[in-house]
Amino acid sequence: MPGSRTGRPPVQRAARRPAVPGPPRENPVRTLVTRARKAWDRPLTAYYLILGGSLLITVLGLVMVYSASQITALQMSLPGSYFFRKQLLAAGIGAVLLLAASRMPVKLHRALAYPILAGAVFLMALVQVPGIGVAVNGNQNWIALGGSFQLQPSEFGKLALVLWGADLLARKQDRRLLTQWKHMLVPLVPAAFMLLGLIMLGGDMGTAIILTAILFGLLWLAGAPTRLFAGVLAVAVLLGALLIGTSENRMARLSCLGATEPQTGPVDCWQAVHGIYALASGGIFGSGLGASVEKWGQLPEAHTDFIFAVTGEELGLAGTLSVLALFAALGYAGIRVAGRTEDPFVRYAAGGVTTWITAQAVINMGAVLGLLPIAGVPLPLFSYGGSALLPTMFAIGLLIAFAREDPAARMALAMRQPRFGKKRVRGSQGPRRWNTMRRRAPGVRSSGER
Repeated sequence: MPGSRTGRPPVQRAARRPAVPGPPRENPVRTLVTRARKAWDRPLTAYYLILGGSLLITVLGLVMVYSASQITALQMSLPGSYFFRKQLLAAGIGAVLLLAASRMPVKLHRALAYPILAGAVFLMALVQVPGIGVAVNGNQNWIALGGSFQLQPSEFGKLALVLWGADLLARKQDRRLLTQWKHMLVPLVPAAFMLLGLIMLGGDMGTAIILTAILFGLLWLAGAPTRLFAGVLAVAVLLGALLIGTSENRMARLSCLGATEPQTGPVDCWQAVHGIYALASGGIFGSGLGASVEKWGQLPEAHTDFIFAVTGEELGLAGTLSVLALFAALGYAGIRVAGRTEDPFVRYAAGGVTTWITAQAVINMGAVLGLLPIAGVPLPLFSYGGSALLPTMFAIGLLIAFAREDPAARMALAMRQPRFGKKRVRGSQGPRRWNTMRRRAPGVRSSGER
């Protein structure tokens, strides 16, 4: 072997190994979608969506009620936080109702169906008694409780129809009677029409529409045939057209669809147009919390029916889309609870509550956006009004209870360990477990132990 110039033997280089192909790179978007699907399919997804979504909507609603109602309160020579304090009190009572409803067993919910229905019918009939019923904005559907507190019994009629209708349909399904159209309609439809009649005596068309949507939701979940469903729908449409055509106020609201000027001929579209003005002036991120211009006397009912318009003006498109996303998540969770249960009562009740909240949110937002006539219904969990907030929060508690009753969710809740360990119950001989990184090996005794 010839030597190098330095006299040292040449260094032999090792042959290069063939490159081993590594694992293929995963698409980050596909990985993210896969993880999102796994998280979405977890047993407790519906539980957390209902609990978190309703909590966020309620808290954001309290903030917007405080912002939107200050000017109205000052114009009435009241403290600026007057409406906010009343709404906060209602939210506190509603939180207690939500917690109680979420902890009640299904049997107790079914037992409460008839008392709640009887109480709602009694209060709704009491509204028509002179001296007890109070008219607000032309609709006599309130009961004076003393001082500044009033009660709207028709809001509790929604909850009564959901619970009673779900219990009725569940009992008939257990007896296999829903295959006959007579048992599907009677007495559900007559009882619903009785509630509708009591509501329409006070002139509240908006609440009547929500109650009709709940009725159709229950019939749809019960598997009503297309002919039967279409027949009931046709009767409801004819009655609605008759009630709208015989009222100048309702015809005026219908004429304001798509209006861009406050005065469209003889019709005054002031509220509808200024709601559009509020949304248009908000832009993407809004003018800032508390900086609304329309709430300074230009937009009527800024803290109740048209609070969504003030939200769009102060929080912009980002705020309104956030509210819309929260209601969409709440609606999806309710549908998921209704679709995954084997209990017919849970399916009908969860579907009825979801139909109620979703339909009312769509009607309110559609009216603010100018896509639907102004029906005078509040945005659930968001608008000012304790009479609407209390039964709605109780209904949310129903959904939470139903989500916990799912077998997979119940197992997942039972397997959860406390964050700082699980304390040993008195009298138990089991070992104490702690959520730490250090684990004691089984069967090994500590030093000095005999």
